[in-house]
Amino acid sequence: MKTYQKNDEFSYALGAFPTFELVKNRPDKTASIIRHEKLTVNESIEKLFALAENNSIPIETNSRLCEKLSPKENIFLIGVFSKYEMTLQKNVNHIMLVNPSDMGNLGTILRAALGFGINNVAVIGEHADFFNPKTVRASMGSIFSMNIQVFNDFSDYAAVHKNSPYPFMLGSKTKLQQLNDANKPYVLIFGNESSGLPDNYLNIGTPIVIEHTQKIDSLNLPIAAALAMYHFDKISRH
Repeated sequence: MKTYQKNDEFSYALGAFPTFELVKNRPDKTASIIRHEKLTVNESIEKLFALAENNSIPIETNSRLCEKLSPKENIFLIGVFSKYEMTLQKNVNHIMLVNPSDMGNLGTILRAALGFGINNVAVIGEHADFFNPKTVRASMGSIFSMNIQVFNDFSDYAAVHKNSPYPFMLGSKTKLQQLNDANKPYVLIFGNESSGLPDNYLNIGTPIVIEHTQKIDSLNLPIAAALAMYHFDKISRH
């Protein structure tokens, strides 16, 4: 077993909590669990091991392998899983990430999306590797509850899903703080961390801007996405 490469068939959930989410939500994709000899076995770990045993998932003690697979972190438990294909559910709310390039941001957004009841994520174009252990760890295992599907462009997505689009762009006229209603199911669209959304998204659906003071030029992408998902979740409950 080797350190992760993008073209590998397998990847790793680093840490006890992401591994628990892996075994709980994708037991059929879990190949094994590797534990370090320094692992402290508490009630949560015992619960994880019992769940693994019930799903016939092997548990191996191999400290050197743990250190090899996570060289920059003190990780004492690793879940090994095979990569898998996913398809978005229809007629439910989605988010869309256009050219997301940062694995930490991607994982954080996945975690926030799951927290606000959205577990379907469309990804457009070139993107960070969502199965990279860094993304998996940033999501705290939320990725294993998500459906993520890659599309070439928005038109490919729209040919399959009829969700009402809400692109988030600085040039928009509609302010998120003043939005009191939303068409459902919706898709909230966010651009790349550095470049945002291309101008053509101003002609798609209802573009939205999150108003903030002029003391900053823009919000961090995961924060903007979380604010948007929170607001849409709130107005959708009315």
